Parts: sequence; C-alpha cells; structure tokens
Amino acid sequence: MSAFDSLKDHTKEGRVFLSRALIAFVIVVLLMGVLIGRLYYLQVIQHDQLAAVSDDNRIQLQPVAPTRGLIYDRNGTLLADNRPSYSVTLLKEKVGDLEATLTELQKLIPISERELESFHRRLKQRRRPYETVPLRFRLTDDEIARIAVNYQRLPGVQVEADLIRYYPFGASLVHALGYVGRINEKELKRVDPKNYSATHYIGKLGIERFYEPLLHGEVGYHKVETNARGRVMRVLEQTDPVPGKDIVLYLDIRLQQAAEKLVEGRRAAIVAIDPKTGGILALVSNPGYDPNLFVTGISTKDYKALRESPDLPLFNRALRGQYPPGSTIKPMVAMGVIDSGVVSPTHTIFDPGFYTLTSGGRRYRDWKHGGHGTVGLDMAIYQSCDVWFYDVANRAGVDIISDYLGRFGFGQVTSLDLPEALPGILPSKAWKKKTGRGSWFAGDTLNLSIGQGWMLATPLQLATAAEVMANRGEWKQPRMLKGVMKHNKHKADKLTEGSVVDISGLEGTKAVLPDIKLKNNQYWKRIIDAMIAVVHGPRGTARKIGHGLDFQIAGKTGTAQVVGIKQDEVYDADSMAERHRDHALFIAFAPADNPEIAVSVIVENGGGGSSTAAPIARDVIDAFMQLKRQDSEVDELAGVAKDG
Repeated sequence: MSAFDSLKDHTKEGRVFLSRALIAFVIVVLLMGVLIGRLYYLQVIQHDQLAAVSDDNRIQLQPVAPTRGLIYDRNGTLLADNRPSYSVTLLKEKVGDLEATLTELQKLIPISERELESFHRRLKQRRRPYETVPLRFRLTDDEIARIAVNYQRLPGVQVEADLIRYYPFGASLVHALGYVGRINEKELKRVDPKNYSATHYIGKLGIERFYEPLLHGEVGYHKVETNARGRVMRVLEQTDPVPGKDIVLYLDIRLQQAAEKLVEGRRAAIVAIDPKTGGILALVSNPGYDPNLFVTGISTKDYKALRESPDLPLFNRALRGQYPPGSTIKPMVAMGVIDSGVVSPTHTIFDPGFYTLTSGGRRYRDWKHGGHGTVGLDMAIYQSCDVWFYDVANRAGVDIISDYLGRFGFGQVTSLDLPEALPGILPSKAWKKKTGRGSWFAGDTLNLSIGQGWMLATPLQLATAAEVMANRGEWKQPRMLKGVMKHNKHKADKLTEGSVVDISGLEGTKAVLPDIKLKNNQYWKRIIDAMIAVVHGPRGTARKIGHGLDFQIAGKTGTAQVVGIKQDEVYDADSMAERHRDHALFIAFAPADNPEIAVSVIVENGGGGSSTAAPIARDVIDAFMQLKRQDSEVDELAGVAKDG
C-alpha cells in the first residue's frame, strides 16, 4: 500500500475526529460548569454583598454646603452678608485638551498666573467624578456674557453661582470682625471633615474665626443616582443643610465710623466698652484694609502693597499693639499703694523736678522741668506728677504694684472672643529673671510706676482697666458677642431685645478675674474724683476737653516715650523724626457718676496725651451720647405712634 492510499483511510480519520470532538465536548462541558458555578456563586452566595457594592456605585451621597450665618451690630445693621458670586469652572471629564481650553479662556477673560497656579493645585487634589474645579472668581456681567456666547467652543467650561462673604463696610470693621477665606488643608484637619465636606470658606481672623462653629451651620446631603461614568441622573432623597446662626454684636457701626474719622490719616487705635455689660461698642485700628480682597484670594500685587506699607495696615493695633502705657496707669498704681497701706491718702512729697534713690545718685526726672512743689495724691493724678509716684513706688516695691495692676487685667488676656488679643507685659521680679534680663532693681520699680520701662499694654487692656475703674472694681468681661438671633431677620425688621438670645450667662462667658475688693470702698471715690479733676479741674492735664459738658468725664492722660533721651537733654518733638516722637494716650469713662462708656485712645507718635489723644476721646464720648439721645427720641416717637 502506497503512502497516498494511507491518507485515504476514512475509518482512521473518523476515529481521530470522534476522539477530538469528544475531548472538545468535555472541555466545553467543564467550562460551562465553571461558568455556571461562578454565576451561582455571584448571584446566590455573594448576592447581598454585591448588591450593596452595586448600590454604592450607582447611588451616592453628595454634600450640600450650609448658608453661613450673618453678623449684625447692636441696632440690627448688617455687618457681614452673603452675596452671590459667579465663577468660571472646568469639568475635567468633559474637557478634551485642557491647555488649549485654558488658552481660549484667557483670550476671553483676564486670568492671572496666580489663578492658573491655584487652579492646577486644586485639580491635583482629591475630588469626586464630575466635580467641577474653579478657575476664576468674581466674574463681571460682561465676562459672563463672553463665556456664554462661546460655550459651544469650550466643552467642560461652566459659569457657576456661589454664595460668598461680603463686608459692606469694608475696612471699617476688618480688625473687629476679621474675615473668611478659602479653606486650606491645615484648617480641614482641625474641623469635622464631614461637616465641611462641601464648604469652601472658613473664618480666618476675629469674630469670623472665633464663632466659626456658630456661623458655619450643618452640612446637608443629596442622595443621587449616577451612571457608570459618575454623572448624576436624578436626585433620590435630600436632607437640607442647617444654616449657620445669625449673631448680634455689641458694636455700634455709627460710633465705629465716627471714631474712625477722628483718627483718619493717623496710626492709631480706639477701644470703647460698655461698663455695664463689657460689650465692645467700637474697636478701631487705623489704618485698615478691605477684607473683601481676601475672601476669594487676594492678588500678589495687592498683598505685597499691604505687607510692605510702613503704616502696617495688616497689624491690629487695638488688640496686638503693645505700648508703654505711660501715665494712664497712675490711678491704678495710686489705688494699690493706698489700699495696701504703704502710704495714706494724705501722703505728700516735695517735687523739685526730679527724684533720686540715693543722695547725689541718678536723677529720675519729672515731666515738668521745675517740679510741682508740694504734691498730694489728688494733684499727683490730675497733674500727673511723676515724682510722687517714684516716691510711693520706692516705698511699696514691685510686688505690690505688679499685683494691683494685674487685678485690673494687665499682663493677661481677659476678653472673651478676640482670639488675636495679646497679653502685653506686666513685669515682676520673677518675669525679669525668667526672661533672662537679670535681677530686679529699684529703678525698674520707679519706671513701672509711671508706665515706662518693661511694661507694655494694649489699647484693649487700657479700655478694660478704665471699665473696671468705672465699675468700682466690678469685672465685666470684654466681649464682642451680644447674642444669637432667635429667628432669621428680614431687612425691614427692627432688632429688639426679645429677638436676641443673650449669652452672657452661659458657661465660659464669665469674667476671668474676680472683682477688686478694697479695704476701704471710699478709695474708689477718692481716685475717681482725682480722675474727674484731670478733665474738669482748673489744673487738670486734660482740662481743655472739659468745657461745654452737661456731665463729667473721668480720665487720665499719658505720654509714652519711644526713644530715650539723655539726662541733660530736653525733649524736642520738632527736631525728631515723626516716628521717633512720643505716643499719645488717654483713658476715660463717662458719665463719671453712672458710667455708660469707657474709652482708650492711642495715637502713635502723636505727642502729648492731653493735646492729641484726649480731644479724640472727648469726641468719641460726645458721639456716643448724641447717638444715645437720638435713639431715645426715636423710641419715644415710636411709642407715641403705637399708643395713638
């Protein structure tokens, strides 16, 4: 049989084909069994688990940001609002060529390099599918229109509306309210990440920062159905967000603006407090800056201008400015030496114009070159005689003086809700040793007694001390917050006491220091009468501001030395550079018999407290009294109309 014939063996070919078909059939049956087994495992055994996973992929919870609470002044004037702002955003999933799209957008609207850098940084951050990324904020109507007519050429580009913070009074309140800005990763770590999952802004400074938990509100959620690519198909359920609380401050914007005008063009600070409540009526730090620039991000050019300004507009002088208090602390020092029994209220000295600790030793000069002659307690205050205070300080020692100054709030933060406030410096033997400045000397005590040397105080602390003096030792903790609104206020609604929940009795709002208890309560009258003589006495250092009043002001002038001068030299402001001149200070409260306002004023390099700071304080008090009369007249007319 030839090889060709063997190829024609159909019987053998049939056996080979049958065996191969059988093997293929077995393989197919095995694979079908594996497939059926896998289907059974997934559909039956793993059904519950996979159904849950499927729902997770199909149904998502999307957070909805709450509306931030509003801020009002004591009369219901809106100080911090929420306004719609339009932003251009990009949806990465729909943008084909990102760089080409950005180039096209730059042809339509101005986009800075800083905005591009911020956009690329946000793009790299973790985000949800089909979540837009903002490129530029605060679009104008013209810019919105230019983008809208080019939508067909810009796939993935959208214009979105968002509520952002707006401060209608601009720079007037920035150092009192603070501001909000875009939240960063560091801030996200210190808040509840769930509650801030849809929030873009957070309080950065001041009231906005301190009361962030009240103002923010609670996040809401939308349960949405999405397709395989993450696009939202429909909303299944929704939980509305809880808006932040609207809060009311003790601030009076009318008094605030009046005070600002008084120090316009100066580097200065003014703090006014209601002694009956501790409520801060005005808090001025001049110059200021517009907080609206910071909400969505300030430009490099604008920030550089603020940072490099020699007048330091970013610096909160009212809370963080630490100055030698000068003679403004003399009433507190006098109170300490008579209450402790170091000297009696009738103690007198002879002032030749200087004081020496030892015969022929260093001369500690009085501000009056020829001296004041025979000086007692009252004259030491209303004429601000340094030598009387040198004498009693040397007798008392630093421990007594530091103790009594501390009782009035110096050297510590006593306010409730001003997170930027600094404690100043209240020097003592322990403080000097701890800070590595060596041992305490008698000369240090003499300097402390007239508010010079190591001691530093803030304008807020000076106003607080004036408030405690006005209250005859009763402490009312300085605070901005008056209460929380019970219900949302409409623009036309008048703010009434019944519409605000007072927070003064809540835990954590009590004064941090005890009331000052004296051995003889008549000492309060003695010191306050001397402070009245500062303004209304024929020889008071601030007697020029005491004319034409139907009430009395109790006050104390102060002048803080900026640069030292030699013992044989005379201070000459005209020969000095403006920034080397003395600071001018004044503290006061009025009416003296029933105080309604306590004030501190400091004007940097303003010269004498009597010539510069005292007239400003008088005008602030006048403005307060005038506003009070106007409000009383309005209330009276409203009452008559209601009765009619």
